[in-house]
Amino acid sequence: MRRRHLGLLAAIVLIGLWLWTKRSDNGDLQPPVATPAGQVAAPSPAAAAVQYPDFLPREAHGVLARIAQGGPYAHRQDGSVFQNREQRLPAQPRGYYHEYTVETPGSDDRGARRIITGGDPPVEYWYTQDHYRSFRRFELPALEARR
Repeated sequence: MRRRHLGLLAAIVLIGLWLWTKRSDNGDLQPPVATPAGQVAAPSPAAAAVQYPDFLPREAHGVLARIAQGGPYAHRQDGSVFQNREQRLPAQPRGYYHEYTVETPGSDDRGARRIITGGDPPVEYWYTQDHYRSFRRFELPALEARR
């Protein structure tokens, strides 16, 4: 009986996450931002005016906003140390780089897209669309860079 309840709870959580990702796929909606009290608030109008590099997908904008806010993140792996095993980023001490998932619409898993940050707070930003085979460095607008 207890297993049945856990299965039902897991299904409800998965449906909620799926609905949330579908909502954030809509270009007219901005991703929610968590406030210190844990309430969800809409991003400020100034944040909506931020210009991101053209190569970043729309889904990366919300990830960058959550990084600037310190979370919450969609995946448990988000914010974990990126080890740079492929050595495609400049050599840094372990713990310097962190990775965050950029959702891929239609993907059944985390997909291949990631943002990698360097430093704490982040001072370097990298994007990969092919699961660490290649990276593009980018500058983050000053508004998003503030913690």
